[in-house]
Amino acid sequence: MATTRSALTDEDIRTLVKGATPDERALAARKLCQSMDRAPLSDEDRALAADILRVMAADAAELVRKSIAETLRSSTVVPRDVAVRLARDVESVCLPLLSFSPAFTDADLAEIVRLGGPVRQAAIAKRPELSPTVTDSLAEHGGERAVATACANPGAHFTESGLSRVIDRFEASERVLAAVAYRTVLPLSITERLINLVTDRVRDHLVTHHAVAPATALEIVTGAAEQATVDAVDQAGRTADVRSLVSHLNGEKRLTASLLLRALAHGHMTFFEWGVAELAGVPHHRTWLMIHDAGPLGLRAIYERAGLPARLFPAFRAAVDTFHSMEFDGGSKDQERFQERMLQRFMTQPEQASREDVDYLLARMDGKAQAPREPAREAVMIG
Repeated sequence: MATTRSALTDEDIRTLVKGATPDERALAARKLCQSMDRAPLSDEDRALAADILRVMAADAAELVRKSIAETLRSSTVVPRDVAVRLARDVESVCLPLLSFSPAFTDADLAEIVRLGGPVRQAAIAKRPELSPTVTDSLAEHGGERAVATACANPGAHFTESGLSRVIDRFEASERVLAAVAYRTVLPLSITERLINLVTDRVRDHLVTHHAVAPATALEIVTGAAEQATVDAVDQAGRTADVRSLVSHLNGEKRLTASLLLRALAHGHMTFFEWGVAELAGVPHHRTWLMIHDAGPLGLRAIYERAGLPARLFPAFRAAVDTFHSMEFDGGSKDQERFQERMLQRFMTQPEQASREDVDYLLARMDGKAQAPREPAREAVMIG
């Protein structure tokens, strides 16, 4: 191994093998490793270098073994058996190699992920390239930190089943889901699953950058913000300042027909009244009279004044009629009973409804109102 030996003195070699202190042996090891990495090696030289590395990898001093790992972290000189041995070493020794070394096979890395614990998993997850064999192992066995790191790694190649397994295991982790969502390419099935799990900001990114079924995109645009608004109304109970709320929503162009219908399906009649008054530009007390106490034409008149779509009027009519017929006791089942009765009334009203209208209403009913979907479809005459 002339090229290697020429970079070292005989004293260096003796120090490497018999150095009195770990510091002396570590310095000699670093010098030899640098020489191995820089010099062109013949097959014979490479074999000799591997033998020397095996000796150094068995040194009792952590400092010596650490010198190998740090100096040759991305070198092709390290033989596989030495890399695998050092991968089982303490973290200061194993992590540099696990993060970069090309000596490991995909099977080696997958096995280390399975058995190595979260710190080693995270080091592997940061490697410049990860094959599906390794990412599948991370998806199945990796901790949250390692999986999020791998999903955010542009050099990590995931299978569709691997990403699906990630979502199965970490559907409650915003960190992991966001890392998946921001990958450059996603299968449609993964995008569709993420839509209902991620935050609004990440959802917007999915719709903008990934393939989403048209029906799903429409549901996101018309439904996600609306459901959040209704949830806020639910949590606030009978909010004290409904007028300001609807005025704010109207100013942001979010006071839509579907939002009013969704709120009404939740039993929020006061919100509906103020919403219609805001859209119609009519004082609340007059709107209240037209909705509740002006005969069969009052609701239609104020509804049309508000500019709400004619095709949805039967649904609003059913909701208002149901509200008038209900006796609310303040119990937990009020909303479910209201939704069930509203749906039944809508489906059995004499006015014909198109299938689109029926689907529109059904898609926005919550809780137990979903249960009668199929029987209800059969009961209505579709125009």
